[in-house]
Amino acid sequence: MNELSPLEREAFLRNCLQELLQGETSEGKILTRLRKKILGMNQHDYAALVGLSRRTLSDIENDTGDQSLSVINAAFKPFGLRLGLLPTHQHLLIDCVNNLPELTGSRKINSFRR
Repeated sequence: MNELSPLEREAFLRNCLQELLQGETSEGKILTRLRKKILGMNQHDYAALVGLSRRTLSDIENDTGDQSLSVINAAFKPFGLRLGLLPTHQHLLIDCVNNLPELTGSRKINSFRR
């Protein structure tokens, strides 16, 4: 496996997220790319890492099935990602992102855990 530097991993993750936000790809395809490129793991090993069955992981990556929020979040946790609410209108999404408060020292963005 060709290991990525921390900056390369961050750039790859950012690129994947931008594609997702622009509607160019799906969550499942992103998970597949992250699993392979960043961790270099097969489905069997990655499923064991995140505590899911290989079949469930395959369903997530193929955008099929009806997984719960906690299952989806478990699949994305190693990459520091979780499922969240996003505006369906791109102009509203852009406005929200452009108007995020600066993050300094302590977290200013309100977050919750399930």
